[in-house]
Parts: sequence; C-alpha cells; structure tokens
Amino acid sequence: MENQEAFMLETQHVSKHYGKLEVLKDINLQVKKGEVICLIGPSGAGKSTYLRSLNQLETITGGKIFIKGHLLLHREHDHTVERIDKKTQQQLLLEMGMCFQRFNLFPHKTVLANVMMSPIIVKHEDKEQVRQEALTLLDRVGLKSKADEYPNRLSGGQQQRVAIARALAMKPDALAISAACSMRSASCSGAVMPTFSRMDLEYRNGSCRIRPTCARRYLRSIC
Repeated sequence: MENQEAFMLETQHVSKHYGKLEVLKDINLQVKKGEVICLIGPSGAGKSTYLRSLNQLETITGGKIFIKGHLLLHREHDHTVERIDKKTQQQLLLEMGMCFQRFNLFPHKTVLANVMMSPIIVKHEDKEQVRQEALTLLDRVGLKSKADEYPNRLSGGQQQRVAIARALAMKPDALAISAACSMRSASCSGAVMPTFSRMDLEYRNGSCRIRPTCARRYLRSIC
C-alpha cells in the first residue's frame, strides 16, 4: 500500500448531502504529482460539488480529505471529527487552484489585471514580476493580444482561457478545473481543448490536475 505522502490529493469515503438529496456517495480518489484526472458524467452528477469540497467551498457530510499527506478535514454524519489548524489549512489551500464553472472574472478589471490580482494581493509578490508572468501565461493560452481588453469584450471561450491563466498565476501544486465542458459549442471547444492539451504536456511533471467533463472526445485526447 502506497504512503499517503505520495499523493498530492486524496479523498476517502467522501459523501455530501443536501437534506435528503445524496449528491456524493463514498467517493475515493488518489492523485499523484503530475497526474491528470478527469471526472466524467452528465450535468448535475456532482462533479463540481466534489471539486468545491476539496478546497472547502462546500462542506462534506462525511469522509476524509488529504492534501499533500495532511488530513485537511474528517467529518462523519455531518459533524467534524478532526480538522487541520487554520494556518496550515490556509497554506495548503493556497497550493490548490481552481477554475470555476462560472469564470467569475472581475468585469471592471482588464484581462491582465484579472490574472495579476491574486499573486499581488494574496501572495504579496513583486508587481512587475507578476506582470511579466501574467503576460507569459496569457501568451500560453493564446490571449496576450487581449491583455488590455475587458471581459465583456471577450467570447465565452476566451473568458474561460483567461480564467485558466488566472488560476495558473498562483503556481498551484494542484489545479481543479470545474469548467471543462461549460463551453459546449464546437467553436468554443475547438479553442479551449487545445489549451488544456498544452497544459497537460507542459505541467506533466509539476502540478496535478482534476477536471470534470462531459466531453468524451476531450477525455480520449489526453489518455
């Protein structure tokens, strides 16, 4: 049996209820450094709820969540059994990025400002260094020329790629992307899916990624 420290993320017997509605049932997952994991299922199956539970945006009803071998949270029957101290929790959660299903870009900020904001405000990094890294990330997702545009002037697929760049700007060790099938049109998928594929090649030996999808074509492309 492998040591828990070998896994970037691990969940054991995770469940989630909303009243009598059981959204997650006995979910077990182990993700190693550099792995790309896809959660496939129809809309409403609980994929995004599971990812939101990993970074504590949802509170699980039962089970255990580990990040880098640390027990983040243990709950049973909707009661907390054990929780890591607040300071360590904040440090661990900073190492886990998330791209939301609703991209939540700040409408009053430019594309570049959206990507730069978290490293400057949360991690207190040098503004000029963050700017150069943000431009590199925008170039990587094919949107460097849109750096000074505002989100309402971008297509849905372009907004999704900005959200991916923004998540990567924090240099997370684990990245959960809850938006892989949100752009359902062929044109959007054609623009976004190559971005995911490039990320998987570039970060294969770095951060792990967990991605829900209803697009089997994308799943086949990374396997």
